[in-house]
Amino acid sequence: MTTLTCISPIDGSIFAKRDTLSREAAEAAVSRSRAAQADWAARPLQERIDLVLAGVAAVGAMNDEIVPELARMMGRPVRYGGEFGGFEERATHMAAIAADALAPIEVGEDATFKRLIKRVPHGVVFVVAPWNYPYMTAINTVAPALIAGNAVVLKHATQTLLVGERMANAFHAAGVPKDVFQNLFLDHATTSDLIAGNAFDFVNFTGSVSGGAEMERAAAGTFTGVGTELGGKDPGYVMEDADLDAAVDTLIDGAMFNSGQCCCGIERIYVHESLFDAFVEKAVAIVTAYKLGDPLDPETTLGPMAHKRFADEVRSQINEAIADGATAHIPVFDEDDGGTYLSPQILTGVTHDMRVMRDESFGPVVGIMPVADDAEAVRLMNDSDFGLTASLWTRDLERAERVGDLVATGTVFLNRADYLDPGLCWTGCKSTGRGRGLSVIGYHNLTRPKSYHLKKVTS
Repeated sequence: MTTLTCISPIDGSIFAKRDTLSREAAEAAVSRSRAAQADWAARPLQERIDLVLAGVAAVGAMNDEIVPELARMMGRPVRYGGEFGGFEERATHMAAIAADALAPIEVGEDATFKRLIKRVPHGVVFVVAPWNYPYMTAINTVAPALIAGNAVVLKHATQTLLVGERMANAFHAAGVPKDVFQNLFLDHATTSDLIAGNAFDFVNFTGSVSGGAEMERAAAGTFTGVGTELGGKDPGYVMEDADLDAAVDTLIDGAMFNSGQCCCGIERIYVHESLFDAFVEKAVAIVTAYKLGDPLDPETTLGPMAHKRFADEVRSQINEAIADGATAHIPVFDEDDGGTYLSPQILTGVTHDMRVMRDESFGPVVGIMPVADDAEAVRLMNDSDFGLTASLWTRDLERAERVGDLVATGTVFLNRADYLDPGLCWTGCKSTGRGRGLSVIGYHNLTRPKSYHLKKVTS
């Protein structure tokens, strides 16, 4: 047995502890999920939808407690009000499209044959959720998996140790059977053993590239489906006809919000050379005005990073870039303690030889480079191991589509950034992984097709 410990980034104190299950206890819990799944899947679709939405509402009723709890666990300022808006939006959309997304595909029927394809649940879906948006990333899979008739086992990140527990308690109070939705505290070895032992029918992992590789290694040879949403190095590209003020406001917010700890946060920006100086000037003015501090203070706009090791990695990338000739535009804030409280930074004079423009930063730093034209911007945007989103800025919709077609990402934004539309498939390419979340495609990912070729007796 291992003890999982959440260290608060606010002051380094222990905020929560939970003991992990032994392998035997974990196997027993998953067995209970499997035993409960068939009865759950046999319930009418609308009943499953109603129970899931009731669970979502029960989480919303806890929001006044959840917001400061999140601040203590991972550092997001309370002024931003938590995640319930996006949490509810995603679950509500998936509920609204469920009947159509899960409806049989009628291939044809005549006097002799009836042919159709049904979508049936996998069985037990294992959801491994990250700490940076712990409620929204979890609900992306939990809600549609349950609605589709699966049982769900949730394992949440240690940094946000209490999130899965809260979600499970809320859903149970709303009427979802306890064995149908379980939150388990597991160590890495037990997690890998369960996957390797075919305990699950589908695994959905959101987290680091190394974590995703561990999931795939554990599942190797089991034929268990694995969906992954991993790292990112998302670019923004500001064309010469862009709304400059809107581009600066949105892209810098996308780079710095949540202390840069966003899956689809903006980590590098390419600006047409005619707008470059003005863009940088406006960006520096925005970031200089941030207030770094205690996330429980309503005046704080930038909280601590979730863990000192995350802040140390960002500091290393910044310092290496400066040593290699980059220019830092933001003076170190007085509140920067060399630990979790990290000054935001804007860098120019950067190149793709620098780690800050190549490796995932996942912190409040962004490099900005001038470009001459679309061709140079596309080349630089594609010069990355990752491919989650790209944010394009122009008044020309057709041009944006042309450029977007050339960029290797899962999502292309125009004149916005850092947003997840539940009606669109949330996906990536390259080292970002091969997950397919939300939208109709999300339901396809959480079910399997089953074909029916039915010959009628005509005599």
